[in-house]
Amino acid sequence: MPMNAHEIESMIRAALPDAVVEVKDLAGDGDHYAATVTSSAFKGKSRVQQHQMVYAALQGHMGGTLHALALTTLAPDN
Repeated sequence: MPMNAHEIESMIRAALPDAVVEVKDLAGDGDHYAATVTSSAFKGKSRVQQHQMVYAALQGHMGGTLHALALTTLAPDN
């Protein structure tokens, strides 16, 4: 059963409480999403480390229940 956008957003926010998360269903099929995640936890981290933090928040659903996620991560400027 595919994940919905709210589940993805909730899991990311649980792991990164200050995160601003925007999730879009790209194909309308519940399998292909794009997410933009902004969190102060990303400061000083490489892009790969930032993405790993988001994947960890998804607790193994990536590649299984969640088929595809186009991910953009940002650290706030202030």
